[in-house]
Amino acid sequence: MEKLTAENTRRLVDCAMGRIPADLVVRNGKWVCVQSGEIVPSTDIAVLDGRIAFVGDSAEHTIGEHTRIIEAEGRYLSPGLLDAHMHVESGMLTVTEFVRAVAPRGTTGMFIDPHEIANVFGLKGVRLMADEAADQPIHVFVQMPSCVPSAPGLETPGAAIGPKEVAEAMQWDGIIGLGEMMNFPGVFNSDPTVHAELEETRKAGKVIGGHYASPNLGLPFHGYVAGGAEDDHEGTTLEDAVQRVRQGMKVMMRYGSAWHDVAAQVKAVTELGLDSRHFILCTDDSHSATLVQEGHMDRVLRHAIAQGLKPMQAIQMATINTAIHFGVSRDLGMIAPGRFADIVIVEDLANFRADLVIAKGQVIANDGKLLVELPVYAYPDWAIHSVRLKRPLTPADFDLVVQYPQNGKASANVIGVIENQAPTRHLKREVQIVGGKVKIAGEADLAKIALVERHHASGVVQVGLVSGFGFDQKCAIATTVAHDSHHMIVVGTDEALMAQAANHLAEVGGGQVVIKDGQIIGKVHLPIAGLMSNKRAEVVAAEADSVLQGFKACGCPLNNPNMQLSLLALVVIPALRISDRGLVDVTQFRFLPVVES
Repeated sequence: MEKLTAENTRRLVDCAMGRIPADLVVRNGKWVCVQSGEIVPSTDIAVLDGRIAFVGDSAEHTIGEHTRIIEAEGRYLSPGLLDAHMHVESGMLTVTEFVRAVAPRGTTGMFIDPHEIANVFGLKGVRLMADEAADQPIHVFVQMPSCVPSAPGLETPGAAIGPKEVAEAMQWDGIIGLGEMMNFPGVFNSDPTVHAELEETRKAGKVIGGHYASPNLGLPFHGYVAGGAEDDHEGTTLEDAVQRVRQGMKVMMRYGSAWHDVAAQVKAVTELGLDSRHFILCTDDSHSATLVQEGHMDRVLRHAIAQGLKPMQAIQMATINTAIHFGVSRDLGMIAPGRFADIVIVEDLANFRADLVIAKGQVIANDGKLLVELPVYAYPDWAIHSVRLKRPLTPADFDLVVQYPQNGKASANVIGVIENQAPTRHLKREVQIVGGKVKIAGEADLAKIALVERHHASGVVQVGLVSGFGFDQKCAIATTVAHDSHHMIVVGTDEALMAQAANHLAEVGGGQVVIKDGQIIGKVHLPIAGLMSNKRAEVVAAEADSVLQGFKACGCPLNNPNMQLSLLALVVIPALRISDRGLVDVTQFRFLPVVES
């Protein structure tokens, strides 16, 4: 971010005094003054060199021959919206294409945590995202991922990040702080590596992002807060919000595609009267379809207001509160002199929909249409060839072989999918063994799940069992989006189709594919790290929808099976998960056999 200098401020002063003309003047709007909590009518704004020089009842003295004039015509002038915590990769989009999708809706700043690509490429993946972020017409700040891998010893990521990498990244331009510290047991158990990452962030004077995904608000919670986390987006209840604020944390209330945590927590403000300055809005994860069909931070604002927040409070939670938290309020988060001219003109605050968007002093969107050219970012060869298999896979790779019994029945540990929830169940199922192999044909709601190691070409294929997808057809579905290590996951009812799906993703460089009766019936191509596409959001949304339709064609009744599938290797959320090292009992942090002899 370009910092103000004495030369810059003298020019802003000269413009405010009428000695030099403004580049842009917005006339006659209702100023949403988030710093004072007022709506100030009949306000003009003068902009010079991308920043605000003057805000008042008349900017006529700043208008010159070449000043561009925008008539607000009594509409509201809101600060640009800020998303305080999000993962670009969740939209299956690049930074550039994410910006293309959300900037016309009033988002002028994002605080992104690229821990998905970090699990594939490590520090160089983070640098790739930071470099692309720096070229955008809106503000894109990067949080350095803190937990790669998410569960050391239980999985093998494509790369690892530790205190050394955190220390290096803290010196880069655009790095705003440490991304969500998901290893909360490591914090409250005083793990030295975890605390070294926290220390490197403190030494750099930057913000430590939190992630306390436990309902236990006893001593572990207090120990976690004592470790230094300054915010948390994992709260889901009213009590979660109250306790976090009392302990000095900022409550980040998320409303993304799948995580809807505003309604419960906002009652801390609307009913209990807690100070709204300590509450922040964010999305965390937004699918491309959500961005295209419903919106981004404008969608979050509308939802928050519908839950009883006053429009001013909601807008503060998406602007000034965020900027203050991250230490950038001298530059953004409000309409005030010296700040970047990030302004959204809207007709109705309660039904917040951007008419015109100004970012860094430039009109970038009008009536939902982007008006500026976005940079064309060339991805290096290593970023688009990330799926590495030792050899093409065969149906035999997806056999579930057991030593005993060779024939008969045995008890199996099965991953149980829960609709609309991230946790899974630990199920026990009796399975048929024929010739030393588990047979699932004819078994009600039972499928194979395989994790194919795809970072180091090790040849590892771990096979397990899953229930809950409801497949009633011969089919297979494969994905390289598999939180957090992002190996390849394949689920299916036929070993040959599972091999076909896995080999296809290896050939195209990643994505998601559905195969039924030997034919591809759904596919989204994600060549960048196997996680993202550089196509437009609406194209990616349509491709992703073809995968969801493919699930249905295979008999799956779940609301959002794509999300369920992508989380089945997330070995930090109970109860059962699969990793490249085997079947993981997350409640006990131990490995289990799939079939018990």
